[in-house]
Amino acid sequence: MDRNTCVIVGGGPAGAVLALLLARAGVQVTLLEKHGDFLRDFRGDTLHPSTLQLLDELGLAGEFHRLPHRKVHRMILQTDDATVPIADLSRLPGRYDYIAFVPQWDFLNLVTDAARRYPTFRLIMNAEVHDVIREGNTVRGVRYRDADGEHELRATLTVATDGRHSDVRRAAGLVPVEHGAPMDVLWFRLPRESTDPEQPLLRVSTGHMMVAINRETYWQLAYLIPKGGFDALRARGIEAVREPVTRLLPFLAGRAGLLADFGDVSMLLVAINRLRRWHRPGLLVIGDAAHAMSPVFGVGINLAVQDAVAAANLLAGPLAAGAEIPESLLARVQRRRTPPTVITQLAQRVVQSRLIRPALSGDARPLRLPRDISRLPVIGALTRRFIGFGIRPEHVRTPVESHDT
Repeated sequence: MDRNTCVIVGGGPAGAVLALLLARAGVQVTLLEKHGDFLRDFRGDTLHPSTLQLLDELGLAGEFHRLPHRKVHRMILQTDDATVPIADLSRLPGRYDYIAFVPQWDFLNLVTDAARRYPTFRLIMNAEVHDVIREGNTVRGVRYRDADGEHELRATLTVATDGRHSDVRRAAGLVPVEHGAPMDVLWFRLPRESTDPEQPLLRVSTGHMMVAINRETYWQLAYLIPKGGFDALRARGIEAVREPVTRLLPFLAGRAGLLADFGDVSMLLVAINRLRRWHRPGLLVIGDAAHAMSPVFGVGINLAVQDAVAAANLLAGPLAAGAEIPESLLARVQRRRTPPTVITQLAQRVVQSRLIRPALSGDARPLRLPRDISRLPVIGALTRRFIGFGIRPEHVRTPVESHDT
């Protein structure tokens, strides 16, 4: 039987960042990741100024900026007859006035490589957690399986960061409240050519919406479809995807035919939900496992990272001292992170209701948007701060042990 002070389940942004922060503070921490690597295309790409500032506080900004990435200072929506600036992040205060588009696997490798510099950190890949260990009402670790069989890992604190389909959350009997989403997303890629546009694109037309992310050698494309509409779309054949690609992004017209069939397309179910309670004795749930976010604003990674920083700030000291963690302290994490979660999800639901649902329903009325939202008094400033920093940006306050290198 294996023992640790803290076991974190799920190697996404929340789990990786929390593991790094706890290891820096001298906490014995094991991070369990069910896959053999972090290479999954459906992971988000956007790191907002709040997360870039965090990397700076951790001394990782230089390493991050050596990764291939693309800086975006302005968020723009393209309709059939207008280009509408949504937010001008270049007007934000501070050093980081842009969103960095970087494949999430590069970000996760950066964070876990940094965590490996500390002797109290351990990463176990291909570890599929399927249950929690209980002593009475208290969670005392997890059971997982890998190529060598079944294992138990006991811990003072278990943290679930294993995503919107969390196995730990299920095993603990925690059920999120669903708030609905009008769309799902088809996720696929097409080659990129040097004459293509440089910046990411958000394209909206009557009946259609598409996002194009520049990954240097290819475009990662997200085509929004009405919720539950995948089977009907698939019945029409792959041309039902090729045609809107060609119409919305004409520069891809000669490449849309490379989509041979629906085997080239992944379908992602979009959800907005959150737990009423993020904790049990001995267990904390954060990130997507506590609150699934819509892709609207691309802030999911950043909310998860902020959860991790808040949790580390409150828990690292007691964990490093070997103390039991009272549930009241876990409740403080939830109380701190609930307001930004609720407000962000509310903003996402407004966009879904006012923009995405009418667009996907084929509403013939033109989108009534100002010519330049980013320049509107008050609204422009609030929008860029909301997208850039979020509602309650967190800052690293955890101590660093003397073995820091």
